[in-house]
Amino acid sequence: MQTIEMNKKAITLLEEWDPFNAGRKAYSLEIADVLADLQVLDHPTDLAKRIREIYEHSYQLWIPLEKCMQISYKLLAIKYEAKCIV
Repeated sequence: MQTIEMNKKAITLLEEWDPFNAGRKAYSLEIADVLADLQVLDHPTDLAKRIREIYEHSYQLWIPLEKCMQISYKLLAIKYEAKCIV
């Protein structure tokens, strides 16, 4: 799987996540930031903390780390599949 395909899958996953019930297309800036961090972070906790920071900064609403961990694991699975690590 190439990086473009990986990004498409990650975008779809993040659009469906919708932690603040703002609608599927409400998070384009946050998704872009998460994709950038996904390229450099490999640990689920590190990625989850960044996801929480990104979304909380934009919406000024708190997200439980557990919710961010769930999406983090799914995103890393997509990344590892793309790199043929799994």
